[in-house]
Amino acid sequence: MQKLWFWLLLGVALSGCRSTQKVTYAPEQITPTDKALLWRISGNGLKKPSYLLGTIHLIPKDKLRFSEATYDALADAGRVAFEIDMKEMTNIAAQFSLMTKAFMGGGKTLRDLLPADDYAFVKERLDAKGMPSSMLERMKPLFLSTLFGTDEETASGKNATMTSVEMELYRQVKRRKLESAGLETAAYQMSIFDSIPYEAQAKMLVETLRNSEGAGGDFDQMINMYQQKDIQAMEAMMGDAANGMNAFQDVLLYQRNRNWIPVMARMMREKPTLFAVGAGHLGGARGVIALLRKDGYRVEAAE
Repeated sequence: MQKLWFWLLLGVALSGCRSTQKVTYAPEQITPTDKALLWRISGNGLKKPSYLLGTIHLIPKDKLRFSEATYDALADAGRVAFEIDMKEMTNIAAQFSLMTKAFMGGGKTLRDLLPADDYAFVKERLDAKGMPSSMLERMKPLFLSTLFGTDEETASGKNATMTSVEMELYRQVKRRKLESAGLETAAYQMSIFDSIPYEAQAKMLVETLRNSEGAGGDFDQMINMYQQKDIQAMEAMMGDAANGMNAFQDVLLYQRNRNWIPVMARMMREKPTLFAVGAGHLGGARGVIALLRKDGYRVEAAE
């Protein structure tokens, strides 16, 4: 009987050790194949698991439902980390501090960058924000895309039918009085904008605004992929994007993924964290899940 207890206790102890050890995946297992938006991160020295949630920046409110597993992950987490801390994204003072970096150089305006029809369309949307279009149209187009992407009223046109997963999740963070954090800063994102020609940014802005109207095409495809939890298809779609983004995949997607891994590692060692990033960042051989697995973490679908 004593020997039996010894071996049982030893088995439990070894099991506990394995759960925190560095995990080695076979090369063919690195790239995720499961269809899931929520992933559990463990091993590699973590005492408690953290989580990774794929988000989408614009979605009809009636199509957004958090899973029970996501609510469970929120209950387990001591912090929620977004791409950019939502406190910063929703703080007017913080946004105004970035204004000096938001304007295009050389006196460029959107009128200089876009065909007449596209310019008229964007100007109409700028006027709808209730701010002087003479000021907004001098801003870097990707900065405008960010503003539209976090503005529920503008994103939905006249009817507030759209939202973002980040906004809804941040409401949960505040309700539960959780800590929020960011994997990068708005200032860093602004520096990314400087590496992409203004003409390419302007084309991306037009496509973003047209897609946000929910009239079909890429927008509907992306929503369907998100509802189906198909992170592989979403990553592939970003690479095939008609708005010109595919030419800048490394700076907009892959380099940021690589930058996030050491930040995530530090945060996970500090406390269990739920990371909420665009679902397009999760899949593929250079996505966040593959990079975490290469780094020795066990990353498993959690829903």
